[in-house]
Amino acid sequence: MKRTEIAKVLQAPALDETITVAGWVRAFRSNRFIALNDGSGPATLQVVVDTENTPEDLLKKIKFHACLKVTGKLTASQGAGQSVELLAQEIEILGECDPEAGYMMQPKAQSMEFMRTNAHFRMRTATFSSVFRIRHAVAYAIHKFYNDRGYYYIHTPIITGSDAEGAGEMFRVTTFDPAKPPRNEDGSVDYKQDFFGKATNLTVSGQLQGEIAALALGKIYTFGPTFRAENSNTPRHLAEFWMIEPEVAFNDIIDNMDLAEEFTKYLINYCLDNYAEDLVFLDKRLAEEQNALPKEKRRTMGLIEQLRFVVDNDFARITYTEAVELLLQSKPYKKGQFEFPVEWGVDLQSEHERYLVEKEFQKPVIVRNYPKDIKAFYMRLNDDDKTVAAMDVLFPGIGEVIGGSQREERLDVLVERMHAIGIEEEELWWYLQLRKFGGTPHAGFGLGFERMVQFITGMSNIRDVIPFPRTPGSAEF
Repeated sequence: MKRTEIAKVLQAPALDETITVAGWVRAFRSNRFIALNDGSGPATLQVVVDTENTPEDLLKKIKFHACLKVTGKLTASQGAGQSVELLAQEIEILGECDPEAGYMMQPKAQSMEFMRTNAHFRMRTATFSSVFRIRHAVAYAIHKFYNDRGYYYIHTPIITGSDAEGAGEMFRVTTFDPAKPPRNEDGSVDYKQDFFGKATNLTVSGQLQGEIAALALGKIYTFGPTFRAENSNTPRHLAEFWMIEPEVAFNDIIDNMDLAEEFTKYLINYCLDNYAEDLVFLDKRLAEEQNALPKEKRRTMGLIEQLRFVVDNDFARITYTEAVELLLQSKPYKKGQFEFPVEWGVDLQSEHERYLVEKEFQKPVIVRNYPKDIKAFYMRLNDDDKTVAAMDVLFPGIGEVIGGSQREERLDVLVERMHAIGIEEEELWWYLQLRKFGGTPHAGFGLGFERMVQFITGMSNIRDVIPFPRTPGSAEF
């Protein structure tokens, strides 16, 4: 008999029909009631075992996370907690899972760090199966949003010779023996003998290449992996993560802010509309996690409340200068409660961003026109010669989720900016030619995919929203 997914069984129960399901055991109570889940949704199907007609040696093999195939009759449930149950007529063990043989997962709460070290099994848990269904939902919604609006999906290179951010925190790509690379007479590494004939690295952003496409196709987006060799062990950073970067010809900074607001609201609404069960489960999980924390460390909103906070409000829009003035007048600043300094010319930290969102405006905030000295060379210089047309989108609980800008389309200004920070024209000759031949004003932004999934799921650590996190000292699986 063909297998029926458990989510479909529960959505449209065919009472009194004989069906076949398969999945992993989440619980086995009283040697009679099996909670079975196949990953198709957060809910389990209760399977009722006919103990009198089931061999004892088979019953002994029904362990936590064992994989079963069950055929039986679907009936209305007599017990609390579920509307239907499956009266088992035949049970087949597809895969045994004996804890005495070394299986490390257990039917009880286990730490997030334990789960990370056993990432090959953590998706079987209720929490992580919900997280990764939401991750799928956000990825699908990204493509749907842009496709439905006439954007073209562009694959930008993973191996590149350019550093879009200018930070230098890159992973080198080479075929050289690191102990004996060929060298020039001055002792420097002779990259002309390397595979690509020049120094290359894993990309930190697809933006610069995305601009090539936007200045021909009008509006494009990239969605792919990016890499930062930043030795940062925090709940907000990964060495390998995914980025979404739309780039639109003829857009200015205002258009860019409009797109960012519409885009983020769309992603959240898609999950609220299509993955409500998973979000309800994750909301309850987050509430339990928060209750275990001291009051001063608890979130101000529940998960679904926080999501609605974003989609139901128009984003506030202020300049960086206005943001600094508000922070300087704030109670936390006057009482010395901010950990990081507040002054014009210094980048805003997460604590400042959260204050603006959660206390000052009580809605998401877009800050624009940052000092040029703390932003990238490609951002358009404003008329004041002190700020650039950059923007950050700030959310509650997490701070910045999007960073973007109107790009500098004026060749002479761009060259001057590059010289000022030590970027050679030869290094980005092709980027300069985009301005020299048929250039136009354009704008775009970058959304960290994992940061967005983290916000929507309420997970406290970004390592828990990517299947196999890459962090300093860790490249397992």
